[in-house]
Amino acid sequence: MHSVKSKIILAVCSLVLFSAATMTLLPTVSTPFSSYSTDIQSVFAQSQYSDTLSLVELFEQSEMGVVSISVTKTSAHGDESSGVGSGFVFDKNGHIITNNHVVKDAKKIFVTFVDGTSYNAEIVGTDPYADLALVKIDVKPEKLYPLILGSSSDLKVGEQIAAIGNPFGLSGSMTSGIVSQLGRILPSQGTGFSISDVIQTDTAINPGNSGGPLLNMNGEVVGINTAIYSTDGSFSGVGFSVPSDVAKKIIPFLIKDGQYFHPWIGVTTSNISPDLADALNLKEAKGVLIVTVVKNSPADKAGLRGSSQSTTVNDVEFLVGGDVVLSMDGNDVRKIDDVLMHLQREKSVGDKLNLGVLRDGQMINVVLTLEKRPDY
Repeated sequence: MHSVKSKIILAVCSLVLFSAATMTLLPTVSTPFSSYSTDIQSVFAQSQYSDTLSLVELFEQSEMGVVSISVTKTSAHGDESSGVGSGFVFDKNGHIITNNHVVKDAKKIFVTFVDGTSYNAEIVGTDPYADLALVKIDVKPEKLYPLILGSSSDLKVGEQIAAIGNPFGLSGSMTSGIVSQLGRILPSQGTGFSISDVIQTDTAINPGNSGGPLLNMNGEVVGINTAIYSTDGSFSGVGFSVPSDVAKKIIPFLIKDGQYFHPWIGVTTSNISPDLADALNLKEAKGVLIVTVVKNSPADKAGLRGSSQSTTVNDVEFLVGGDVVLSMDGNDVRKIDDVLMHLQREKSVGDKLNLGVLRDGQMINVVLTLEKRPDY
């Protein structure tokens, strides 16, 4: 962060949630506006639109699949509050994708389409770690216009994209911009973990946009808008979206089981800075130092070692003595981002993970079996 006051804010409109690291979810918005002008395989299919669309064409083809999600919540003190977020139609069975923070602790959920029709919704499943949720409405299939989940891994920095949602309760609003960067790491509020592979965009995202689609110019959903980086709650040109490839991996589990189990190693780590590399006698400042190992975790069972000593370099104290992870399944590890993205993209609970580890000056291989993350 560039200043202590800067926050990551989730994009719904009226609650603001804080973590210990001063990261803030973009709220659901309390809004003064009252009007809002098949099969799983089908939504993973290749887009029928092979040509690049204009922004006008993109909006006209997508608006029927984007919805407003209104929620009513009751606090621990019995106070009732309401908010508005966004979502989009996933399939002809009435499933709607949105953010977990939009519907978390909701007592009532209403889904409103662009034509103003509104329906009660029930939560099917949630994944707080990826800030994804799935709700369902009981409506005839002909009312539903599913949006296709495209491939976020095909995105390029500089590529034009657009967002459709309900900023500040203004239904069916569209903004456009570019992909600013890929592979960002975003704290998952309240869980102690992070969302990996996140898309950064300069497309305007504001409170009320949370859960809405980020679209490429072929009309495919490539992200689910979730947060902004801001000092005062307003958009400052840095927005974040959960990548569609993450949603494609998780949503089928939410439909089937109501939850998704993320793979877990069970360590806390530190990236290797130049000073830490000097302290560890490393030739290059790359890799991940294991600081602590959680008892009875996969890392503990595999015999990975945490740091047990301290040393001072340039008046800065470092923990040392732990294993240094330099590769994972044959892929170089430069920093913790590489570890998180590999787990998200390639691994599931029960999979084996082969680590190339530097221990006491010698390279060794450590194989562990991934388990599900503990409840937060």
